[in-house]
Amino acid sequence: MVKELKNKHNLSLIGLIETKRQVVTRLDVGRIWGGSGAGWKYVGSDGASGGLLMIWDETFFKLNNCYKGERWLCVEGVLLKNGFNCAFFLIYGAHSREEKSHVWEELSYIAGLCQVPCCFIGDFNEIVTVEKRKGTASLPLSADEFRSWIQDMHLVDLPLTDRKFTWFCGRSCSRIDRAMVSVEWLEEFPETRLRGGPRGLSDHCPIIVEDKRMSRGPMPFRSLDLWFTHEGFLRMVKEEWRSLGELDFTDKLKALRGPLGRWHKENFGNMDKKISKFEDEIKKVDDMVSNGVYDGTIEARRKALVTCCERWYVRKEIHWKQMSRSRQAKDMDRNTRYFHHIASAKRRNNQIDTLIVNGRLVRNQARIKLAIKGFYKDLYHQERSHLLGIRDGLVERIDEEEAANLEVIPSAEEIREAV
Repeated sequence: MVKELKNKHNLSLIGLIETKRQVVTRLDVGRIWGGSGAGWKYVGSDGASGGLLMIWDETFFKLNNCYKGERWLCVEGVLLKNGFNCAFFLIYGAHSREEKSHVWEELSYIAGLCQVPCCFIGDFNEIVTVEKRKGTASLPLSADEFRSWIQDMHLVDLPLTDRKFTWFCGRSCSRIDRAMVSVEWLEEFPETRLRGGPRGLSDHCPIIVEDKRMSRGPMPFRSLDLWFTHEGFLRMVKEEWRSLGELDFTDKLKALRGPLGRWHKENFGNMDKKISKFEDEIKKVDDMVSNGVYDGTIEARRKALVTCCERWYVRKEIHWKQMSRSRQAKDMDRNTRYFHHIASAKRRNNQIDTLIVNGRLVRNQARIKLAIKGFYKDLYHQERSHLLGIRDGLVERIDEEEAANLEVIPSAEEIREAV
């Protein structure tokens, strides 16, 4: 099964958990990998449980260091294709709360030693939400501690796109197998995705991490909260809207996207660069004060620079918190890189990778698009329905007064209330 998965998905690195073997030889690795040119590291077991084996293609990954624990294995090295320094962690989760905390502390320590982007993958034997374990109404204390560890490590828990649970035992099922990557990892591989494989005879489903670019399709129109922090935004929208004349409402919205995009780029493009510029100016003022140059003008300039810099910090936080919709974003937190990559993970989770069409699982993106288009075409062009308000398969048209009300320009008070 492992060899079949490797060939089917063209895997460059494999991690096996609970091998239940004290020793693994090169012959064993060759049988699993199906050829030569494989590097490997192993953590043996007592024969009853445990055992961690990591195998990789030596043309894909060059090993620099290896660290081993009773329940984890770490290989640190370089991805040869792009010279990316990174570390892969394979984890076999503990069962008791104390043992789990000990394992997470060890992982934090080793990640600190490596000082490179990390990918943590394996059976963590822990959930983070009640929805991830069937029949569970509350979370144990270890779940809160695990969630805190994920946040402290600035890891992104990759969403599983094609199944809800990964472990099954009778009626019990839960999502305890996961892959988590650091923020720096997603900066290098923004399209990192996670999906499950066939369970076969095991009680766990294999999980597959892949870097695969997919067609996103047309992007919907979105209003960004940070636009309303600019004093000229509403004036710009009003002027552009009036200049569009007597176009239909939907056509006006489409036409407005161009001016909005240009205005956004002009006023909010390169926010990091703007913040850095203000920080550099503040440092120059501080250097002048350190050298004995100080008067009322210097102090006023510093206050103005600090105010402007804080305004851009707030705008940046507002933007990424809106994009991430993260549950952890309850209070202002300037760790915007974390929220940026949470937003990226949300976008990946919102994509449709697979779809069941006529009882068959379809992965081809072109076929998925045709199936969705056909579904809604049939839905809105169905035969005469018995539902009230449906005539000739279409919703009845609204009258002229209702149509006019829909096109009325909202007042500033209505916009403010809605926002």
